Amino acid sequence: MHLDILLEVLQEALNRPLPGRESHLRMSPLPIDVRRFTTPLPQAHKKSAVLILFYPREQGVFFPLIKRPSYPGIHSDQVGFPGGKVEPEDPDVTFTALREAQEEIGIDASKVEVLGSLSDLYIPSSSFLVTPVLGFMTETPRFVPDEREVSRIIPTQLTSLFQQELKKHTQLQVGKGLELYTPYFDISGEVVWGATAMILSELIDLLDQKRMP
Repeated sequence: MHLDILLEVLQEALNRPLPGRESHLRMSPLPIDVRRFTTPLPQAHKKSAVLILFYPREQGVFFPLIKRPSYPGIHSDQVGFPGGKVEPEDPDVTFTALREAQEEIGIDASKVEVLGSLSDLYIPSSSFLVTPVLGFMTETPRFVPDEREVSRIIPTQLTSLFQQELKKHTQLQVGKGLELYTPYFDISGEVVWGATAMILSELIDLLDQKRMP
């Protein structure tokens, strides 16, 4: 699949209602944490943004995932998109997504063209409301990971998301005594689960497999 075809499909899809909750539930860990889908959100929630950055390679369209390093925190060793917390000086979540991606994986944010965003997703464990921002570059970026925040960059081919064998299930120990049965994507040997898998699920539904060449 070529980048221009992807952009055409996305631009049309973003003009329709987003699948949101339906997509998120499909890849949600069990038991489902209903706080993800309850409104209104807690007053103390924090805003954050991640960037889904499409770019061309000879094999097709790719986007980067990152693996967080080991640290004493909720998202230690997890795989996700580049992104982070909205800072007071950030004008909007799009700026946050671009700023964080530049800081974490070394891209030139000025070369990213923004298409729009997917549905917001609330993460109860950290009380972050995440906005996934969609962007693209017309050239293959040179990634420079920030070693403090990124232990590995995982270039991921977009069409691979439609391979059914990538979708699996596993039992995970999360925190003290909490066990989850969760669907996940097996990408480059990594367990991609939770909010990242739920965001990818909406992206897949938005693109619609039948329309992907």
